[in-house]
This record gives sequence, structure tokens and C-alpha cells, in this order.
Amino acid sequence: MKEGFRQAMAWLHTWTGLLFGWLLFAIFLTGTLSYFKDEISHWTQPEVRRHALDPQASLGLAQRYLESNAGQSGSWFIRLPSEREAALSVGWRDPQAGGRRGFVSKSLDAASGEEVQARDSRGGEFFYRFHFQLQMPHPWGRWLSTFCAFIMLLGLVTGIITHKKIFKEFFTFRPGKGQRSWLDGHNAIGVLVLPFHLMISYSSLVIFMYMVMPASILASYGDSGRYFNDLFGRDEAPRAAAVAAPLVPLAELYAKVREQAPEAHIGFIQVQNPGDRNARVIFTRSSADSVALRRGANWTFDGVSGAALGQGAAQSAAMMTQFTFVGLHMGNFAGPWLRWLYFVFGVAGTAVIGTGLVMWLGKRQLKHAKSGRMPGELRLVEVLNIASMSGLLLGVAAFFWANRLLPVALEGRADWEIDSFFVVWALALLHAMLRPGRRAWGEQLALGALAFALLALLNALTTGQGLNHSLAVGDWAMAGFDLTALGTGLFLAWAAGKMLRSPAPAARRAPRVARPSRVEAS
Repeated sequence: MKEGFRQAMAWLHTWTGLLFGWLLFAIFLTGTLSYFKDEISHWTQPEVRRHALDPQASLGLAQRYLESNAGQSGSWFIRLPSEREAALSVGWRDPQAGGRRGFVSKSLDAASGEEVQARDSRGGEFFYRFHFQLQMPHPWGRWLSTFCAFIMLLGLVTGIITHKKIFKEFFTFRPGKGQRSWLDGHNAIGVLVLPFHLMISYSSLVIFMYMVMPASILASYGDSGRYFNDLFGRDEAPRAAAVAAPLVPLAELYAKVREQAPEAHIGFIQVQNPGDRNARVIFTRSSADSVALRRGANWTFDGVSGAALGQGAAQSAAMMTQFTFVGLHMGNFAGPWLRWLYFVFGVAGTAVIGTGLVMWLGKRQLKHAKSGRMPGELRLVEVLNIASMSGLLLGVAAFFWANRLLPVALEGRADWEIDSFFVVWALALLHAMLRPGRRAWGEQLALGALAFALLALLNALTTGQGLNHSLAVGDWAMAGFDLTALGTGLFLAWAAGKMLRSPAPAARRAPRVARPSRVEAS
């Protein structure tokens, strides 16, 4: 009975892993890139220069700019520069401007307050949004990614049940043993980062709990809008009194916040009814200040007198538990070293999915090695494996190449970058269909190695901010991107070399190499 249960879990682990593995690979890879989305955005907009942080001076610059350019707007938004974000970002509501909900946003130089004409690019925000929306209309992408998170959690649980000697297998690795080596690597990586993967998968469901389990919300609130207003402490903005009054200097209010919380980092400031007697200024603490991701207003001031009007309400234990899971998933609280650990664990999760897909195909290819003919369904899996892994990496590289090669003034430039990502990904699928499997793997990995390794040189030639410049001025975000791209290129070159070498005759070696158990063979 016990073996029958494990056999059923192995079947479930194998087939759900195959059917959703290709999409999970893309979700995990783009989610891993999202841990450095701010740094990626900095690389994709090199016109925005990094300066020493001076929040009070930046607030004064932002206020002067908004008073000159958005004095008639009913609300202003300011995002201060940080260790990760170089730009001083300002925005305001302008129904006449069109665009997304009549919203205008600008990037300012943090030292001079001058508007920066940065190239239009989604940068790291594209990978972050793709990670949970899959470039699909709302809410279908979120539904699909959330279901994939459930499948990932199911795969982890069934994997633990299937491998009853999982911790013993963690210390076992047999290189050069074909399928057995892939299985050893799959098990070792999976066990090494198992707590992280369980947390990531479960917290994904917590993030969209309001969507997948809405019954209690609808019963209590009637709609999700009222629920979120209550959850995040959103208050309705006061009506404008239509009586002009000067706005208090925002730098003074910032100083008051620092007096109350010297260690606080302010990430976002909203001004309601600027220039009116009923002006309000709301300071929100940066998400990097705590593990729990809290988005409620932390300090509210009267915009004319500067009097404190309120502070964010304390959250219940249940809400703090939910916010903690969300914060752990997103990793905004992590410093540089912990963020790199998140990144490495994310790469490991991507590798677990990839090795699982390779093993599924490899076990079944061995059965047909002597005949020399692969069934059509296995050829389909092979093509999808290549396109979903090496093809996706080519798409990511194409996004960054497009960022540097497209004309800066091109209309709809950000959309062209995204189109480049999908076009190259589609071409990789076509290439995988036309070339033999091992050759397709090798050729795509070799092209990916070249594309990533040359990104640093491309950056230097097109922007003048290559490694020699970024290291000299201490721009570690720019330098880190170039070095990571170079390291990725070297790894892909090694993998391409392994693939392009002539493989040993699989038919003769297969019977001696891989003798999977009944559970592993399912």
C-alpha cells in the first residue's frame, strides 16, 4: 500500500512537472531576475546618473519642479532616490495628458532637479510583471501564474514523498553517469533549497489569496475595493476648498518624520490638493525597512500648517503574518548579500525545473535509442524543452540588446524592446523544430553565450558607461549587471561546449547507466 501511494505520488510529480514545467521555468527565471529589477532598470536607462543620497535636498528639488509644471494638478507623487534607484521620480494626475489613467511621470536628476530625457524602457519592471502576469490581460495571467504556483507546491510535496531517501541522495552525486547524474543533480539542488522553494510557492498563493479564495472578502465587504481600503488604511482625499494657500516645504515635514523615526527610510510621498487650504502630505515608509510588506500611510500632515494629522494604524497579527509572507516572497527588505542569496536560490529553483524536464525526456529516449527513431510526442517535448530554456535565455538577451541598439527617440520604444524578447523567443522555437535536438541545444546555448558575454562591450560602446567607468565612479549596479552578464555568457559557453561534443553511443551505454527504480521510472 505504501509503495502504491509513493508510485501514485511519483506519477503525479512526473506528469504535472512536465505539463507545467515549461511555464514554471519562465516564471521562476523572470522572478529571479526581478530580485534585481531596480538594478536592471538602472542599466536600461543609463541617462539617469547616480548621485550621493540627500533626501531633504531631493524633496526640495521635486517640490520646485512640481510647483512649476503641475501646479494645477489635484495630486502629486514623489519617489525618492535610494541605494538601488538612482532617479528622483515625480508624477501627477493630469486628465488632459492622456496616457495611463491620465498620469504623467518624469525622472529628475537627483543633484540638479533637471528633467532627465531617459530612453523609454520597462527595464526590470517588464520581468517583474511577466513573472506573475505572463504578458496576458488582467486577470488571466495572474490566475495562470497562481495555478502554476500551486502546481509547484504540489511538485515539491510529491517529490518529498517520492524520494524516501531524499537526504541521503543529497550527498550522492555520480558524474558522467548520464541519467543518473541528472537525477543526482536534481535531488541535490532540490534538497539544498527546499525551504526556500516551499516558502516561495506557498507565499505566491498568499499574495493572491483575495483572488483564489474571495468568499470571505465578498461576504464581509461586498467587493475587493473596500477590502483593500480597509487593509491598507486608505482614506478618501479631502475635497479641495478652492482657497489658495502655500504648501509647506516638504523637506521640513521630512525632518519631522526623521525625528520620530530616525532609522526610517521614506520611499514614497503623496501630496493631495497641493496649493489649496485642504492640502495633505502623506509619507510612506520604504518597503526595504521591514520584512513585512506594509503599504499603508505611515505619516500624514496638514499641507499648509505642517501639523501632524495621524500615523498608520497598527496591523493585526493575522495581517502581519500575511504581509510577512508577501515580504519574504518579494525580498524588498534584503540587503545586497541576502539579495544575491535570493538570486542564487532562484537560479537553483529554475535549475530544478530544467533538470526535471531533461530527465523526463532522457528516460524515454533511452527506450527508443536502439531503434534510432524518436516518436513524435517525444520530439515535441524535446523542441519545447529547448525553446523554453535556451530559447528563453536568448529572448532575455535580445531584450537587453534591443535596449542598447534601438534609437533612443523611437516612438513606442519600450514596446519594441518587449517585442524583441518575444520575437527572438519564437525564432528559437522555430530553430529547435528545424535542427536535431543536441545540435539545437548547442547552437542556441552558444549564441546565448555570445549575446550575454558581449553585453558589457555593447554597453561601453553605446553609452560610455562600461566597466572601466562604472567601477571608477562606484556605480555598482551598472558594473554588477555587466559582470553578471559576462559570467552568464561564460557558463552558457561551457554548456554549449558540452552539448556540441560528440555524445557517446547512448544505445550501448544506456542499459548499464540507468536502472531506475519503479518509482523513478514512472
